[in-house]
Amino acid sequence: MSKTLARCRDFVQREAVLSIAAALAVVSAFFVPPSAGYLSYIDWHTLTLLFSLMAVVKGFQKGGVFLYLGNGLLRRTHTSRQLLLVLVFLPFFFSMLITNDVSLITFVPFGITVLRMAGQERLLIPMVVLQTAAANLGSMLTPMGNPQNLYLYTQSGMSFGDLCLLMLPYVALSGICLAVIAVACRSDNIPPVSVPASLGSARYLGFCTAGLVLCLLGIFKLLSPVWIAAIVLVFLLFTDRQVLAEVDYSLLGTFIAFFIFIGNVGNIPAFRDLLASLITGHVEGVAVLASQVISNVPAALLLAGFTSDWNALIVGCNLGGLGTLIASMASLISYKQVAREYPAQRQKYFLWFTVCNVALLALLLVTDLVL
Repeated sequence: MSKTLARCRDFVQREAVLSIAAALAVVSAFFVPPSAGYLSYIDWHTLTLLFSLMAVVKGFQKGGVFLYLGNGLLRRTHTSRQLLLVLVFLPFFFSMLITNDVSLITFVPFGITVLRMAGQERLLIPMVVLQTAAANLGSMLTPMGNPQNLYLYTQSGMSFGDLCLLMLPYVALSGICLAVIAVACRSDNIPPVSVPASLGSARYLGFCTAGLVLCLLGIFKLLSPVWIAAIVLVFLLFTDRQVLAEVDYSLLGTFIAFFIFIGNVGNIPAFRDLLASLITGHVEGVAVLASQVISNVPAALLLAGFTSDWNALIVGCNLGGLGTLIASMASLISYKQVAREYPAQRQKYFLWFTVCNVALLALLLVTDLVL
């Protein structure tokens, strides 16, 4: 019995957001009894497209594409300042295509290895703090940059270009700020750094590219995401079950649990009317504040059911990824990496992370008022 409880505790600690979402779904079921209507709560287009994107990105990651390209850029650096700029802007730009969490999973360990090889571990804290901010900020630009964008893009019915144009001013200003901070760091001459990185076979990468094309057809609403997911699933079942096993199913489960909770809450008139009245006219502010406490993906899922001001909700949930450590769950990836590799640096990292994120959030909120 004690082992079972220990496993449950470990699972809850490891998958805190999923556990909270599941608990909320269960509690809401006492007010709205389970029925076939629950299936109508779930946005299958978002779920299937998210699954396909995660699987394809895992394939590219396994094929070494991201590290290979990053390594090519590193060989052209001659100062620690150039090195820092490359390591920060790799997740900034890649997050627009492969999501913020995958960018951090890929480039934070990569960056730590590079700093060790270059003898520049003094840059560890600024590098990881800026990489984390860069991944969260760069991912704001596109629907596939982060899960909440993909969901809100699907729900709102806006075009790909409309979402990009909406977020472009914030992303452009963010990129300038990151560059200024990186350039402000002391610069030393360093020898060119190269990390062992090799590409997968041309055949394997060709399959990944075909999968990406299918996903883009779904994002541009030219092909049903359900069919895309079916093709990806069948293909991986027969060719690469390892990639299939590495898909983030906890994120998909979190979406499903929140869909059930939100659907049930929408059927409770008193709660529905209260929440709708609270966010009316204050969508961005509520989205930012909610993100600080429950992170921006759950905030987007929760608030989307009670407003049709999609522009405000998209901006609010994206900017809300800055601020606290849990405002974007992707930020925990970097923190865990630092805590594991440099446990003595945890407090310093947390301090600088908070200062940087709060400052960037304040700047972008002021920008939002001007726009």
